[in-house]
Amino acid sequence: MSDLDFYTRVAARGDVLGVGVGAAPGAWEAAVGADYLDDPGRGRLRRDYGLVEVLFSADLAEGALSCDGISVQAHRLIHGACAPPALVRAYGEFRPRVRFAELRSAIVALGHEVEPEDLPKDVHRYRVSGSGARIFVVEDPDPYGDGPHGVCDPSVHRTGDVWALSVSPGWWGRVGR
Repeated sequence: MSDLDFYTRVAARGDVLGVGVGAAPGAWEAAVGADYLDDPGRGRLRRDYGLVEVLFSADLAEGALSCDGISVQAHRLIHGACAPPALVRAYGEFRPRVRFAELRSAIVALGHEVEPEDLPKDVHRYRVSGSGARIFVVEDPDPYGDGPHGVCDPSVHRTGDVWALSVSPGWWGRVGR
C-alpha cells in the first residue's frame, strides 16, 4: 500500500484505518494511536494527529463525544509534519505532497466521480460522489503575491497539489450531496 492508497480510501470511503464518522474518541485512539493533541471547546473536541484532524461533538441525548468530521491536512507534510505511526505502518512513508491528478485517477478507478465545486481562485474544491468527501486543491500557490515561488522549490506548494481532504456529513447536508 502507499500514501496514495490512504488518500483514496479517505476520499472514497470516509474512514481512517477503519474508523470514521460516529466513532468515539477511544476508537480513534485505538486505531490511530495515542500521539495527538486535543483542543477542547464548548461541546466539541478537535483531535490533531498532525496529518489527520478529527472533530468530535457531544451527542445531546447521550452526552458522549462522537466523530462528526475528519480532515486530512496533506499540506502540512511539505512543512515537516508527520503521518501518525499507525498510518506509516499501514501505508508506508508519506511523500511531502500528493498531486490531485494522481488522486483523482485513483478515485475514478474505484467508480466514483470527482465533481468540481466553486471556491475562491486560490483553491479548487471537488466533491467525491458516493462518499461526499471534499478535496481541496491548490490553484494559486501565491494568491497574495508575497514572493517568488519557484516550481523546483520542494518547500512550497504547487498548482495541482492536494491541500486537504474533508469528510463531514453535517456539512454535506448543508451544501447538498
